[in-house]
Amino acid sequence: MKVYLLGAGPGDPDLLTLKAAKILAQADVLVYDALANTRLLALARKDAEVIYVGKVAGNHALPQPKINELLIKKAKEGKVVARLKGGDPYIFGRGGEEAEALVQEHVPFEEVPGITSPIAAAAYAGIPLTHRDMVSSVTIITGHEKEDKEGSKLNWKAFAESGSTLVFVMGMRNLPNISKNLLAAGLAADTPAALIYRGTTPKQRSLVATISTLPERAAAEGFTNPSIIVVGEVVSLHATLNWFESKPLFGKSIVVTRAREQASQLVATLTELGADVIECPTIHIAPLPSTGNLDAAIRDLARFTAIIFTSQNGVRFFWERLGALGLDSRALGGKFIAAIGPGTAGSLSDKGIKADLVPERFVAESLVESLCARFAGKKPSILIPRAKEARDVLPKGLAEAGFDVHVVPTYETVSDESGVDLVLERLQEDTLSCITFASSSTVTNFLARIPKERVLSSNVKLAAIGPVTAATLEKEGLPCHIRPETYTIDALVQAVTLALSSH
Repeated sequence: MKVYLLGAGPGDPDLLTLKAAKILAQADVLVYDALANTRLLALARKDAEVIYVGKVAGNHALPQPKINELLIKKAKEGKVVARLKGGDPYIFGRGGEEAEALVQEHVPFEEVPGITSPIAAAAYAGIPLTHRDMVSSVTIITGHEKEDKEGSKLNWKAFAESGSTLVFVMGMRNLPNISKNLLAAGLAADTPAALIYRGTTPKQRSLVATISTLPERAAAEGFTNPSIIVVGEVVSLHATLNWFESKPLFGKSIVVTRAREQASQLVATLTELGADVIECPTIHIAPLPSTGNLDAAIRDLARFTAIIFTSQNGVRFFWERLGALGLDSRALGGKFIAAIGPGTAGSLSDKGIKADLVPERFVAESLVESLCARFAGKKPSILIPRAKEARDVLPKGLAEAGFDVHVVPTYETVSDESGVDLVLERLQEDTLSCITFASSSTVTNFLARIPKERVLSSNVKLAAIGPVTAATLEKEGLPCHIRPETYTIDALVQAVTLALSSH
């Protein structure tokens, strides 16, 4: 048994430490709070018990004593417990109290530090907390203390005279008192001060003012917790060093409708460009209940002249069955291999197979034309391993051209409801910037869950990866605002970035 007190970092999931990620992957139980990015839950074991104990000001899902009891109980069941806490467990995170409770019950524990929000949020807002030409010390202060708290240990005079950068954590409710106390203690009224809301996340907002005007400005612009308050000369560097909020898609909310198994590249790239990405996959990719037909086709590969792969998933599941049957890429020796686009060709390359043909336009119609030209006057036998439900353009076009076409289902798509409620909420608020569609099936599955009228009543832009997907949008009565010239994920990202950053 053991409890790990893990720092989840300030919000950006990429700021989690390698050690914390390793522990999350091994733990039997994951206990997490409100400030831990929920994307980190994906790092846990599939069979791990996941328990939410979120606490925000004035609203405790589970009181602290109960959290302590929970950690002790789970550990004494012989389990490895990962207690995931926002920021660093020991910096205003009550991790010290949890550690003391564990020691009292003779439960072994480790504390794994996390990047704390005072440091990270300020850095993402372009505010270095120390600077050789300005300040050589930092003071991190709780913002929870009430002005009339008996026995307060906050020395406002010392803060005002220290010359340090002052950082107040979770102090929005007390901002007027913080400002008043610092001014009363002698801090100059024109001292630069800043607020940073949800630092290091796509929802980050910054406000720069002076310590005397900050409370009024904060109220006017609707700043709330979780925000940090930074006071000191280094705040003046915000306008020059504010790299994060200068990203091309910062402040843009973009929906990715692609199946989660395929969406990682698109999500990662959009996030890197600063977007607030909402995953609404509508479907997920799953293996077939029975692989009998696919296995039979693989065992009979000798009869086929060519194999056509129409998706990366087709490659993935084909190779899984190839391996399960004791075969590898050598089984495709001498076969003509075609891929519908560069993504699929890349997946083949990862398996040691170079595609003999990738059409100029990455759609089924272009692939039919290219294959007919390549095999003019011949009647080859073609194997097409693909999704159970897919467009018939490719097999129908090849069959009409005299090819012996054998279509074998390789995987299927299954309904996925995740993300729908959040998309509906954002459409109601009209706060979505763009919805991306990487195939016709993503359009139809999305509209099976999201009423078309909700989309049309908002100002959201709709982006399609290519002409077929765009035509599906238009067939459904929706406009296509963004469409790249090249039908790839990279080109789609570029087109979305260009369209949204120009607004």
